[in-house]
Amino acid sequence: MKRKIAFISEHASPLATLGGVDSGGQNVYVGELAKHLAQLGFDVDVFTRCDNEKLPAIVNWFGNVRIIHIKAGPQHFVEKERLLEFMDEFTDNLEGFIHSENILYDLIHANFFMSALVAAELKVRLQTPFVVTFHALGAIRKKYQGDSDTFPKERIVIEKRIVTEADHIIAECPQDRDDLIQYYQADSEKITIIPCGFSEQEFHPMDRQLARMVLNLETNDFIILQLGRMVKRKGVDNVIRALSKVRDKSLPVRLIIVGGESEQADATNNAEIARLQNIAEAEGVRDAIVFAGRKNRDLLKYYYAAADIFITTPWYEPFGITPLEAMACGTPVIGSNVGGIKYSVDDGRTGYLVPPEDPGALAEKISELLENPELLKKMRHNAIRRVQFHFTWAKVADRVRALYERILTPEEKEFESHALEFIDESFDHAIRTIQRSKQILTGSLIQAGNLLADCFSSGKKVLVCGNGGSAAESQHLTAELVGRFELSNRKALPAIALNVDTSIITAWGNDIGYEHVFARQVEAYGKKGDVLLCFSTSGQSQNVINAMQAALDRQMTCIALTGKGGGEMTSFAHVNIVVPSNNTQRIQELHLHILHTLCHLVEVKLFGSRDVERKKSGLEVKKADVL
Repeated sequence: MKRKIAFISEHASPLATLGGVDSGGQNVYVGELAKHLAQLGFDVDVFTRCDNEKLPAIVNWFGNVRIIHIKAGPQHFVEKERLLEFMDEFTDNLEGFIHSENILYDLIHANFFMSALVAAELKVRLQTPFVVTFHALGAIRKKYQGDSDTFPKERIVIEKRIVTEADHIIAECPQDRDDLIQYYQADSEKITIIPCGFSEQEFHPMDRQLARMVLNLETNDFIILQLGRMVKRKGVDNVIRALSKVRDKSLPVRLIIVGGESEQADATNNAEIARLQNIAEAEGVRDAIVFAGRKNRDLLKYYYAAADIFITTPWYEPFGITPLEAMACGTPVIGSNVGGIKYSVDDGRTGYLVPPEDPGALAEKISELLENPELLKKMRHNAIRRVQFHFTWAKVADRVRALYERILTPEEKEFESHALEFIDESFDHAIRTIQRSKQILTGSLIQAGNLLADCFSSGKKVLVCGNGGSAAESQHLTAELVGRFELSNRKALPAIALNVDTSIITAWGNDIGYEHVFARQVEAYGKKGDVLLCFSTSGQSQNVINAMQAALDRQMTCIALTGKGGGEMTSFAHVNIVVPSNNTQRIQELHLHILHTLCHLVEVKLFGSRDVERKKSGLEVKKADVL
């Protein structure tokens, strides 16, 4: 039976046109996460405020995703700073919809503090658990904006209530987590860091000159791109001031600013654009700047790809999706050393981090890249690699799925003293774990089997590692691969268990540190094209994580077999096989089944099935053998 999830996003609808004052990253987050969760088998309803009386009540948007417009206040645009007074009506009408449709949601995922307020009220009325992604925190906004922050003063009080009552909190970056703990006294055990993502279908590398031709841009200019909402905190003025300080302009330098309320940048109807144009005039760079206005989403990839560098220097930024989209298109990013930007941008490798509101420091980094095309080329490669590995929406959704499962999976009952009750419960739990695993792991298992088979067929090898019980699984897997699993007359497959060489492990663990015992062996044995397969029930084993990082440096492929939500290891694996359980024993049991499954898939792909072998030998294949 499919899980039913209710998303609440009171002001940010996936259907909204992006680039306006109140439409940006949250709209993208809600829409993309909902779509990808639907692909993972969830039914998702997104509840948002009806801001246009012509909107249909229900939009069947994408597969198993519906957008449901809830009446709350006037049916026209209202700035989000003024929406709090309508949240009681939003709650009542949303509850009415649930009753009228006779829907029982397994979980509510609230986005922004007002949506979380609705979710908290529904939890009281319907006993439905909820998680929250704040997207921005009132205390941090107040810190940076002071009296210019026009949200109601009750916001921070509401957020503190939400932090207490939410079943779990998704922080979008380490800074977000730290802020929740410092300013809201949030329980660190209730917080999981899951970043935003980008769409590989929408944003991908393309020829820079082709992108410029599509946009009718000069092919020889050095192009800087600023793209996002036209609001003061985004720091677009900082980019304009930096432009006037760029040294040694060996190429014509042009700044393109994309964003606004209309297709054509209109200073008469947008105070921020008017302010920015005045700054450009005062700095003497107005002729070097194009205010491009708001653009349809299908054009954004061309702007990203056409640029030599992308710049975003807000005062504060809870996460920021535009740097990911730029890097996905192969464009290095110079960003403020704040919030999520300092998490997504790898300083010195995929771009640079600079202080906000420091045009001199920004100009220095622009000049450095302008003068060093080889460094710029290297950063392009690093940017693509980083976002494709860490920040695809598919990976984000898989981590959210694991979090949902952790919340919704009931804790295993305390064992009863009577042996019969214990046996019944343990078997039932194992069956449920197997059934859940069957529902969600099939695709990952096929992908992992193909990667292993392709590795062997191309003459490469597999390295395997794990600790404790996982060390035993590592040795078991390599024994099946080097020896045989089901086929008796096949050649040996090269596989090495990194936890069997006690001399290396004890020497390196004693002299350097146990957390490096696997990484050192990866450095010794690992080659480009090899596979590193890692077992960890928690996904948090530091020596395994270090080994994965060493493998990635050697352009190896990483496969992670974990549980308990996946842990940090999922950030470094090309394929994650996460057993949907928090119980170590169940995870290890499934790991054994999974390694046998992978051995079978490898043998079938490389050598044919056991049935084929038996037929060649003239042996009868019994039904029981097939089953």
